[in-house]
Amino acid sequence: MTSLDWTEKYRPQTLSQVIGHNKAVEELRQWAQSWQNGVPKDRAVVVYGRAGIGKTTVAHALGHDMGWEVIELNASDQRTADIIEKVVGSASQMSTLEGAGKKRLVIMDEADNIHGTADRGGEKAIVELIKKTNQPIILIANELYDMSAGLRGVCRPIQFNSVLSRSMIPALKKIAEAEGITCGLGVLEKLAENAGGDLRSAINDLQAAAQGKKKLEPDEIATGERDTKENIFKIMVKIFKGTDIIETHKATYNLDENPEDLIQWVDENLPLEYTAPCDLERGYHYLSRASLFLGRVSRRQNYNMWRYAGVLMTSGIMVARTNRYNGFVKYQPPSLWRKLGQTKGKRQLRDSIAKKIGVYCHVSMSYTRSQLFPFFRMMIQNDEYAPSITAILRLEPDEIMFLEGSKSVTKKIQKIFDDAQSMIEKETEHEIEVFGGFGANTGIEDEVEEDEAEAAPEIKTRKETKSQSSLFDF
Repeated sequence: MTSLDWTEKYRPQTLSQVIGHNKAVEELRQWAQSWQNGVPKDRAVVVYGRAGIGKTTVAHALGHDMGWEVIELNASDQRTADIIEKVVGSASQMSTLEGAGKKRLVIMDEADNIHGTADRGGEKAIVELIKKTNQPIILIANELYDMSAGLRGVCRPIQFNSVLSRSMIPALKKIAEAEGITCGLGVLEKLAENAGGDLRSAINDLQAAAQGKKKLEPDEIATGERDTKENIFKIMVKIFKGTDIIETHKATYNLDENPEDLIQWVDENLPLEYTAPCDLERGYHYLSRASLFLGRVSRRQNYNMWRYAGVLMTSGIMVARTNRYNGFVKYQPPSLWRKLGQTKGKRQLRDSIAKKIGVYCHVSMSYTRSQLFPFFRMMIQNDEYAPSITAILRLEPDEIMFLEGSKSVTKKIQKIFDDAQSMIEKETEHEIEVFGGFGANTGIEDEVEEDEAEAAPEIKTRKETKSQSSLFDF
């Protein structure tokens, strides 16, 4: 039996071979066909959904069906502005050598993970790239709202949902037949159910179970049920509609959610289930008690109190119910997470500014956010002080925008940034002249260098203090 990874061996090569994503695939196909009539309004799409459901596979299959050359930049590559412009930028502008009419499909994986030092400037480069590209671009992400608002704004979102277990079974059966594996009754169903919507995991489980065998029986499937987010919906059903408080509480032991996450799920869906005012009141009473215990865990780092919070938010919610609610309720993920995802970029920008101010003023980031932000906002809005503040703190244009309260980088903000860069350059030139001239005029370069080497920290501090004081001269 071949040791080749079956997920690669049986990876769909065309869109017709993709299972479980009919609506999303059709929407992606229509977008691709719009490129046949020139450059469409939506130059890029972001394909998003949980890991393992085939987003990258679909992107490559689309390129195959359209006859496009595929160029991929993934998370293992550095994604700085220079590299993106060099690798992807040229690809997004030039046609292939085979003919001017043939397109290049640019695929960028993990678009929701562009942050940190290695990717500095990369996000802005991608946004600019999308605005001017004449080649189709597909961004791939797990979480749409982990991307910045600017990047989301220039892409057409296409959501890929988890693959239903009944859709996986035919694909698993086809692979088993191709590998000469006979599966007993219920084997494929069990594999599909255990995968939790992740087709890649289901195929991996089948390959692992079939090693050295020609026939599989249900009791030979050792794969346990995966703790995926889909399981949370089963827990919600048990909490709001179940009758056994002990069984419901024990079911949370294998849940891939900590108590802080679970209480958010219960809080979001409690008013959807409990329509009777008395039940809702009692439910929130127990939920508030659970929240108190979670607060004590955070303050005292005593994780034994998790058990009390867990009982209150499961069994407590169940005993608060005096009526049976049998109707179907579509449970919703916590809206708080969505709001945090939407504001992630702003919070990162805020913390970046707070860190710069805190370092300069020798205070904490929390003190900066609560006490100093209003002061620096006033100064950055002053035409006279703004360039000096920008130069001292080494602010970027988007950071100036945040302090000013603007929604975009305006010409005024760009001028403040340019003026600050000029001030920094002049200050640097002045330092070079002063320290360079000192050695040249006295003829004691070696002694100066020795003294500087011995007292490098002190000299560096004096240089920084001198530089900052002259910039902050107003």
